[in-house]
Amino acid sequence: MTDQQLKARIAAALTGIVNPRVGRDVISAGMVSDVAVSPEGEVTIAFVLGAEDPGTLVRDARRAVQAVEGVTSVKVDVKAGAAAPSATPKNVPAPTPRELPNLGRVIAVSSGKGGVGKSTISVNLAAALAARGHRVGVMDADIYGPNMPRMFGLVGQDPPISADKRIQPLLAHGVKVMSLGNLIERDVATIWRGPIITKIIQQFLADVDWGQLDYFVVDLPPGTGDAQLSLVQNVHVAAGLIVTTPQEVAVGDALRGAKMFEKVGVPLLGIVENMSYFTIPGTDRREYVFGKGGGQRLADELGVPLLAEVPLATRVQELGEAGTPVVLKEPDSPAGVALRAMAERVETEVAARTVRLPIVAG
Repeated sequence: MTDQQLKARIAAALTGIVNPRVGRDVISAGMVSDVAVSPEGEVTIAFVLGAEDPGTLVRDARRAVQAVEGVTSVKVDVKAGAAAPSATPKNVPAPTPRELPNLGRVIAVSSGKGGVGKSTISVNLAAALAARGHRVGVMDADIYGPNMPRMFGLVGQDPPISADKRIQPLLAHGVKVMSLGNLIERDVATIWRGPIITKIIQQFLADVDWGQLDYFVVDLPPGTGDAQLSLVQNVHVAAGLIVTTPQEVAVGDALRGAKMFEKVGVPLLGIVENMSYFTIPGTDRREYVFGKGGGQRLADELGVPLLAEVPLATRVQELGEAGTPVVLKEPDSPAGVALRAMAERVETEVAARTVRLPIVAG
């Protein structure tokens, strides 16, 4: 089979993928800008996704091409672009916060900078709450670096689609999980701007069949950008949680994240200091590798509690890479104890600050 013949088959497969927003297939809608085929059958597709286009189209296109005879592998490079024009264009009002009672209490986990262990805290918070008997969902809103598939052991798994075309979250350790990392290839560079980030978060909130939850943990990207604003514009957030490490650089960045919550009216639940200290093996001696007391100083400045001081431990990283939260695998380890205590405090603080939302049947 020649390259041209294989490309023709690929194009035919892609014409079966229809963008429901415009009622046209992805080829005629101009969403596929290039298709490259290697002699070994390796296919690379340049895919243009507009702000109003469903993000699931990327996964659907990849699946369709993978099924073509002669294709050995598929890589989809997603680029931001103008949305294909709709047959009935209309002005869409800016989103406003709304109550989604089926999500329960929405807890946003944020940090001022990357590398402080925000996703580790999110995963273990969700797993600990689920272990305490709660119905818990996690939305991975870190669009640029989605880590939830790896940390929940869900790498390579595709979320199923129900009969009514809703996305079903994946399940791990009793937690429902939705991440962009399960919809695109691991090596795709997500160079996406604000409107697309907003659309993805809207879809994860409204188009995923979460069922009835007690807690909905949102793992936000570092900083105070589009993802944070999109979340608070689209759903009522019960509380925000700030993760930092002890050093002053991290604390200063975390302060900006806390002030962002304050400006958008999200109550700040407290501070979690991660990598607080390292206990030298075989001794009780603590080494404060990244300084000491930064989390407490930040909590004092903001007038909120310091919810936990989580020690630096290689097992936390190893278990995270293996897809098992330390609160479940080694609950009595120093890190496990600190994280379980954090979840208990979060449960108590949220209950004290929020009114239980009405239960929605279904």
